[in-house]
Amino acid sequence: MSVRESICFNGQGKKEQPRGFPEMSSRVDLNKLMKKVKEEEKRSKRNNLIISVAALSALAVFGIILTL
Repeated sequence: MSVRESICFNGQGKKEQPRGFPEMSSRVDLNKLMKKVKEEEKRSKRNNLIISVAALSALAVFGIILTL
């Protein structure tokens, strides 16, 4: 790189951002991310509870059938 290329006069010769990266104007909102994580945890707990209740119900029905 020559000296002329490294010196910037009146905004000339601005370096471009790499194509793979978005502009720095978009920021990550930590509150939104935390809200999404909490919602995902709620869904996961709810699904686990439903599966547990279904398994216990099936076990109870099987137990009742065996006692008859």
